[in-house]
Amino acid sequence: MKVAILQMSSSDDPEANLANVRAMLRAAKDQGAAFALTPEVTNVLSFSRKRQEAVVTPETDDIVLQGMRQEAQDLGLWVLAGSLALRSEPPETRFANRSVLINPQGEIEARYDKIHMFDVQVSAEETYRESAGFAPGDQAVIARTDIGDIGLTICYDVRFGYLHRELAKAGAQIITAPAAFSPGTGPAHWQPLLQARAIETGCYVLAPAQTGQHKASIGKSRSTYGHSLVISPWGEVLLDAGTEPGVYCVDIDLAQVDEARRKVPSLTHDRTFEAPK
Repeated sequence: MKVAILQMSSSDDPEANLANVRAMLRAAKDQGAAFALTPEVTNVLSFSRKRQEAVVTPETDDIVLQGMRQEAQDLGLWVLAGSLALRSEPPETRFANRSVLINPQGEIEARYDKIHMFDVQVSAEETYRESAGFAPGDQAVIARTDIGDIGLTICYDVRFGYLHRELAKAGAQIITAPAAFSPGTGPAHWQPLLQARAIETGCYVLAPAQTGQHKASIGKSRSTYGHSLVISPWGEVLLDAGTEPGVYCVDIDLAQVDEARRKVPSLTHDRTFEAPK
């Protein structure tokens, strides 16, 4: 199966982001992809709460999701909206950071709300408090599809191996990891973490990423690390997209999942133990 990784540089303008993702999905189809994936916060990437309040909508009204569903149907393509910033159901006032899997009929196959919030201080100049604006999810999700069993994660989830292990033990063959990764941590942690998750689970890891400097109509702009990756179940880097936006395709073979797990069946080797005191 050919998968297409859409490496984007989303702005805080959903209409412009939609036009971009439409063109990229068509390019992915032209290159023979059966499954195309976009990064975290595909619809709007902004540090400004004022701007977010102005453009973030409930799922049913999000123009980027609507457009991606239409493209998936028109192209006969599986599509992962890596994540979208969406309004939550009241009384929750924070947004949801939601990954949405769309089937080739344009229907929503699965939804996953990011569980782990990126609340960190990388340096004096680089601080994030995702939980101030986004509510964490509490449900791990696998979509069982005709292109494979797909476990959904988002960005900071990559640091929590237990989530990926549970997805794999529940049958995931592919784990998606859309991201808008920090340029402060990206060079040190992005690739090794994704390789570790692939090796530990025997899954393909598909990680489409935001890249570059992101245009902002209000407030300061943000930069992201790029380097979208596809990692094999044996930990091999099959694709590194570098830092340029674009559509990057690679073939994957789910038979490699069974082969990796046959060689190292660590998912069957769990043991109980007493925690340290």
